[in-house]
Amino acid sequence: MIAAPRSGAGKTTVTLGLLSALRRRGVKVRAAKSGPDYIDPAFHAAATGMPGLNLDSWAMPPDLLGALAAEAAAGAEILILEGAMGLFDGVPSAPGRTGAGADVAARLGLPVLLVLDVSGQSQTAAAVARGFLTHDPRVRIAGIVLNRLGSARHERLIREAIAPLGVPVLGAIPRDGALALPERHLGLVQAGEHADLTDRLAKLADMAEHHLDLDGIVAAAGAITPSHAHAQHLPPPGQRIALARDAAFSFVYAHLLAAWRRAGAEIVPFSPLADEPPDQTCDACWLPGGYPELHAGRLAAADRFKAGMVRFAQARPVHGECGGYMVLGTTLIDAQGDAHSMLGLLGLETSFARRRMTLGYRAARLLAASPLGPPGARVRGHEFHYATILARGGDDPLADLSDARGEALGAEGSRRGHATGTFFHAIAPD
Repeated sequence: MIAAPRSGAGKTTVTLGLLSALRRRGVKVRAAKSGPDYIDPAFHAAATGMPGLNLDSWAMPPDLLGALAAEAAAGAEILILEGAMGLFDGVPSAPGRTGAGADVAARLGLPVLLVLDVSGQSQTAAAVARGFLTHDPRVRIAGIVLNRLGSARHERLIREAIAPLGVPVLGAIPRDGALALPERHLGLVQAGEHADLTDRLAKLADMAEHHLDLDGIVAAAGAITPSHAHAQHLPPPGQRIALARDAAFSFVYAHLLAAWRRAGAEIVPFSPLADEPPDQTCDACWLPGGYPELHAGRLAAADRFKAGMVRFAQARPVHGECGGYMVLGTTLIDAQGDAHSMLGLLGLETSFARRRMTLGYRAARLLAASPLGPPGARVRGHEFHYATILARGGDDPLADLSDARGEALGAEGSRRGHATGTFFHAIAPD
């Protein structure tokens, strides 16, 4: 696991550099992301040539987490898991189910490579490292990467301070703003939007070859804790599933698609931005989250897509998550305050001009049948968006929600006819 004391310390830079450099060496490497983030796994997939994966200790039952990790590791020579936020950052929950990267590392027996942003400090970095070495006996720090070094003297001072701790320094990266990836409101600009992504990954591989001890990092890896448990997944919403897939609809978890395919379902992608309607031979339609607010004008003008969706929803289930939920509604107001007509399958009106961040884990109890499951089914997921709801249009709610602490958030989501939607992304059965 690649981890750090906080967000912004350089985990993604180190992870992508390491993945790209190992692949350049001919190593069959697989990557995963700790937590519910959609964006980093797409970069992992680009760097490794293998599908991305999320592993989440709060949203996934332990058996599912273990089975997914074991499956990923079985298809590779080395599995590298990128952490989220700080290594021990999670939510108040049962032991081992806090969502923290430390839970995943402990559950799977993963040694941790700790990335320290040492800008603005020198010997104090050793005190930070000492805290991580002793904080949780379940978690083993196998090595340290010093990031954003200012000079050779800066590096020497820190190495000398860390040496008595007995943990190896397996990388030392100079400060270089050119390595940073551009960001927007939900995280990094998506991998598919970088025309120069191959060049960026090559530069990160060069960085890793020059500044990381690749042999030492590989040697520090350990055997993953095996899992032979039967894992429960969310069932496929249909036998043939029409899946919106383009720059506006890209947030779908790889483990869900893989589980649906293993269950015998066929995924039939289509692009709303290309004005493509869903395949009318499918028996369910799924609109994932993404960035419809950046493409609202094109979606509003996509007449074939809109007519096809309305036709589809007359007799078959349609479900939207977050951005997909917004598009199922009547109106989406973009950041400039311009209103765009959406599908009108739900009465929802949303605004991106009135930005308010909503973020957190969600536990849902379904109030009615939907592509997420039957009435009463319990599902865990995650919510992260800036859009606000202006009106719901009188639609019935889809689920009773609670947060990670178990505190009730009330009835949320919408359902009307065959159309359902929520702002939370479903991850696994509760």
